[in-house]
Amino acid sequence: MVDQARARRLAKRITQIVAGALEHEVKDPRLNLVTITDTKVTGDLREATVYYTVLGTTVDAPPDTAGAAAALHSATGVLRSLVGAGTGIRHTPSLAFVPDVVPDEARRMEELLARTRESDAEVARLAAGATPAGDPDPYRAPREDRDDDGDDDGDDDGDDGGDRARDDDA
Repeated sequence: MVDQARARRLAKRITQIVAGALEHEVKDPRLNLVTITDTKVTGDLREATVYYTVLGTTVDAPPDTAGAAAALHSATGVLRSLVGAGTGIRHTPSLAFVPDVVPDEARRMEELLARTRESDAEVARLAAGATPAGDPDPYRAPREDRDDDGDDDGDDDGDDGGDRARDDDA
């Protein structure tokens, strides 16, 4: 039986251990700008997927994602040993490091929203001085009110207004 609460607690603890180890234990300079964003643990607690992002040093320089991936791959054994010692569970889960795409997707969505705001502002600017394409009053003549009985022929006798005589003996 899968205990989801236990898996979440273990995932949170693995995130803390790996982030602390990258900051204090592992001395690889390629991992200085790596941030652990999330961890997912399978229901049987045998495998953990650790999501990470790599921050750039400056605005112009792109982050070294390939170097960070190689450094994480080479430090997987040490990190798994630290996770085993820090969690105290019987079977230490295997660690898989996956680059987190959420920050990149969020940045892309922000750019799309900014372009949409600019486009909306342009449309609003163009619409401010525009006039309608058709007549200002699209209705040619005002509609006349209907009688109380619901027919619009003007008489109040309730018949359909026709001249045809009713033949009662037919």
